[in-house]
Amino acid sequence: MNEKLIQRIRQCPNLPSLPGVAIQVLDLVQRPDVEVNQIARIISQDAALASKVLRTVNSSFYARSNAVSTVSHALVIMGLHSAKSLVLGFTLVSNLREKGFKHLDYWRRSIYAATAARMLASRVGVIQEEEAFLAGLLADVGTLVLHQALGEEYDRLASEAANHQALVQIERERLELDHAFAAGILAEQWKLPPLLAMPIAQHHQMDPTTDETVRPLVQVVHVGCRCADVFVEAEPAEAIAAVRKLCQDLFNMDAAACDAMMGEIGARTKEVAPLFEIALASEADYEQILQRAGEAISKLGEQPPAQAAPATSAASSTAAPVATAVVQASVAASAPAAPVAAKMTQDALDRDGFDALLGQQFAGAKSAGSALSLLVIEIDNFAALAQQQGATGSRGIVDSAAKLLAALARQPHRAASLGDGKLAMLLAGSARPQAAAMAEAARRLLSSKPLPTGNGKSISITISIGVATFEEGQPLREPAHLLKAAEMALKAARQSGTNCVRVFTLPKAATPQPAAA
Repeated sequence: MNEKLIQRIRQCPNLPSLPGVAIQVLDLVQRPDVEVNQIARIISQDAALASKVLRTVNSSFYARSNAVSTVSHALVIMGLHSAKSLVLGFTLVSNLREKGFKHLDYWRRSIYAATAARMLASRVGVIQEEEAFLAGLLADVGTLVLHQALGEEYDRLASEAANHQALVQIERERLELDHAFAAGILAEQWKLPPLLAMPIAQHHQMDPTTDETVRPLVQVVHVGCRCADVFVEAEPAEAIAAVRKLCQDLFNMDAAACDAMMGEIGARTKEVAPLFEIALASEADYEQILQRAGEAISKLGEQPPAQAAPATSAASSTAAPVATAVVQASVAASAPAAPVAAKMTQDALDRDGFDALLGQQFAGAKSAGSALSLLVIEIDNFAALAQQQGATGSRGIVDSAAKLLAALARQPHRAASLGDGKLAMLLAGSARPQAAAMAEAARRLLSSKPLPTGNGKSISITISIGVATFEEGQPLREPAHLLKAAEMALKAARQSGTNCVRVFTLPKAATPQPAAA
């Protein structure tokens, strides 16, 4: 290791700093009692940043029919966790762009890596999707660090590299460290949490001793950065082969599924890049890239383009019928001091009925070898709502939410009391990616417009959702395990700032079963 260079980097006066607004937002979203308006005020103080947030929420990325005109409303739609990533991303991209740094199409590769890491996290059930996006966006910031520390010496070195992987090799040979290591030094100076710092520092070489709780995130960022090479390199065949192998080895994803995901990454990046004012030099989609690389891929022993699965969009994957039963849990709530028992309609299930249906669906999925997903949904700050609205009002809010979820799933619905403003969706035949997509659609739907209460009024709400899936070979072997896993994911959503979706997953090396509820 080049200790002199490490010291030179640490003492370099020109390294980029974390923008003030980013520091404030990062601090606020980590507070359990933070309110949307507090963060909105911070963002609104920066007119350019506020404009970018509003442009994002009104873009095709969120597919809204009605325009959003205030930052606070935008934060409700996006969720605080997503807003944190966008704010950090927008401010850092602006700061770094001012430095005029352009090595190896830095920005193009960064936005592809960020989008790929986030999509891969969603696909394989890594709950830290926003951290994956931000780590992918900042992964190559070490090239800027080395540029600032070494000046023209690094510029000459970088100009010799034919592609990104070659750059890494040259850095290690000449400098005895690479830009991922340099990025780790900057992340340390910025005091970024390990969930961001580790994936950034290990995006070219994963450390086998990394804590197993962070390892899945490190993996998706590592693969996401390799996915970016496919879209930015003039000769993408080796990158395609590498991505296919990584997806197979790490996520048990075959070449056809990998190619389908790559098609989605290309399409989604075209939507995301303009939000960050990043121009994509090429509009080629993944199918065109495969065709161009066809002969070289064949020489590498990989599947030729004709065998690749067609790319599908996230929207089309959720359009297929994934729910054979929908269970909405409806609770009649009052102020905590005077709880009121749930009032059931003739079509509703009580808790025993819900447990019976869950057991029936679980047994059917286990027998057929099919997937079964459970979404446990909680209305954020429901205790405060119950105190404000009373039993009738809060019951109306939950009933209104249940009706919207039933319409989203396009299935007949029954109600069951899980307590504390919770609702549930049971999705038979739905694997984790489809269930996560359905959960995100539900989150956006319920936060998009005020819901009627039982008092003749309307109120805006947000929800947090935990997703768990039973699949063959997984350790969730009982209905109680599935329910407990969904509740654990819901807890992670609450700890992430609420108004978000989290998916239960276990590290590959770990197989403990969640305790029965």
